Amino acid sequence: MAEIFIYAHGIMRRRYEGNRHVATVISVTNQKGGVGKTTTAVNLAYYLAKAGKKTLLIDFDPQGNATSGLGFDKQALVATMAEVILGDVPLSQVIIPTKHKNLSIAPSTPILANTEVQLAQAERRFSRLKAAIETAEADYDTIIIDSPPSLSLLTVNGLIAAKYVLLPVQAEFYALEGLGQLLETMKLVRKGMNPTLELLGVLPTMIDSRTTLSGQVHEEIKKHFPGKVFKSTIPRNIRLAEAPSHGLPVGVYDKFSKGARAYKSLAKEVLERVSI
Repeated sequence: MAEIFIYAHGIMRRRYEGNRHVATVISVTNQKGGVGKTTTAVNLAYYLAKAGKKTLLIDFDPQGNATSGLGFDKQALVATMAEVILGDVPLSQVIIPTKHKNLSIAPSTPILANTEVQLAQAERRFSRLKAAIETAEADYDTIIIDSPPSLSLLTVNGLIAAKYVLLPVQAEFYALEGLGQLLETMKLVRKGMNPTLELLGVLPTMIDSRTTLSGQVHEEIKKHFPGKVFKSTIPRNIRLAEAPSHGLPVGVYDKFSKGARAYKSLAKEVLERVSI
């Protein structure tokens, strides 16, 4: 059952199952590292929150870069996603409000990597994140999952918990290498535990307009994913690279930079593609 709330500035749709509010869950996923995955998760979450959507960013990457990228000291955290995925604490107990309106984070540290060994033989090992999210999603319009750069048990948890996958792809020669395996994993997840999983879109990242290669790779991405590539592209931008070291989204660090404008445009596209 869907309900529509009408506001002075337009229509915001909130999905319901029965009488329970269901947040829109987006997993930012690519098994390849260094493609701008965490940068995308952090800045998309920030701009969705800035657009008035109550947003939770789940740092589900053991590197914990989304956590530090929003200014949190990983050493000072009492409980993280590692404890949530093991069932020791509920998700609500690890969520921390950020200094940015409408944006909260469920943080992680490298300890999360150790949980995969413990989960390997555990019951419901593939749906732990989904179960955790279901306990807290009534408080949010959007939940962004920053998944690990691998096809691990944690990544599969993210796919099973999500409604949509956002796939950042770097504009480089080997950009499409290995994506077949990820798409096959998504297909298996749809057949098994999450039949509603969809590819929200493919996001070209680290575009350098000065090189022919970036343009060629961009065209190749569009051939492989017809109708699924975002119009927004993320440029190589020094301000994007600097922002995490200051614990800030690029929209706060330098809102007039090319990187900030690109992620603001992406958030607008996401809102157009998904009724949130």
